Amino acid sequence: MDTLAEVNQKGFVDEYIDPTLDLFAEIERLKKEKNAIILAHYYQEPDIQDIADYIGDSLGLSQEAAKTDASLIVFAGVHFMAETAKILSPGKKVLLPDVKAGCSLADSCPPHLFRKFKEKYPDHLVITYVNCTAELKALSDIVCTSTNAVQIVESLPADQKIIFGPDKNLGAYVAKKTGRDLVLWNGACMVHEIFSQEKITRLRERHPAAKFIAHPECEEVVLQMADYVGSTTGLLKYTINSEAEEFIVATESGIIHQMEKANPGKTFIPAPPNNSCACNDCPYMKRNTLEKLYLCLKNEYPEVTVPEHIIERARVPIERMLDISAKLGL
Repeated sequence: MDTLAEVNQKGFVDEYIDPTLDLFAEIERLKKEKNAIILAHYYQEPDIQDIADYIGDSLGLSQEAAKTDASLIVFAGVHFMAETAKILSPGKKVLLPDVKAGCSLADSCPPHLFRKFKEKYPDHLVITYVNCTAELKALSDIVCTSTNAVQIVESLPADQKIIFGPDKNLGAYVAKKTGRDLVLWNGACMVHEIFSQEKITRLRERHPAAKFIAHPECEEVVLQMADYVGSTTGLLKYTINSEAEEFIVATESGIIHQMEKANPGKTFIPAPPNNSCACNDCPYMKRNTLEKLYLCLKNEYPEVTVPEHIIERARVPIERMLDISAKLGL
């Protein structure tokens, strides 16, 4: 079996594709032929979302994959998401359309440095946001999502000391909501840190009826302005249940495709960043394309693997999270 590096050097992405080929039809054919399912994160391009079997947040997608009898999982997302799918479905082959689809948040917390950081606080429980590498999960006591992070922390004894990583903004949000004194790792997502308070203020003045909604990975100054703060799925549900007709959305702009599909007639405006771009796209998420997805499924490369000892250790904090969530009825 080729390594990921070797697969990348082969450059399957550059393989010739007949421009007359119906990629949607070919992908559907290959899925049936190979007993495969396609998972797409909300931040993927619209074509990929539309061809996917499941669309959602990273952990939810991996859970869906584990429930199916598919033997091949194509994860249209980023590397840590494919790793999570492998952790929960170790007997299945997991593919990632572009092996370079990484994550700035995951990269901001190298496991070897976090291990040393953790050693400074031997009496602390380690809670890590699911948006991290398999190796970092293996160093954790409990994994959380942006949906359940507050409830996970609140479920622990009030005197329990906690390290929260890798996202400092989500950690600060959780600390504020729970009143707990958390030790935070200094990591962040490049997309969620780029929103401009000044530009958002001006945009709200031009759209006074619009609801401003934000993901908790955003900086506190942005969250303080929000009418609603929630996970990607939470933001989508809010737009469906709200009577508002306009929304300013502070998260990766890929979610707007699902918001528009679920809310015909409503208007969605990407929150402006502090650079010259018109919207906020994750460059890693957008490395995946329909063409790469087709070639990935056709060639069954690149494959994402996780060492067995990491799978065993990383599954434990995920299962703890799921147990706590079940007990809390989340």
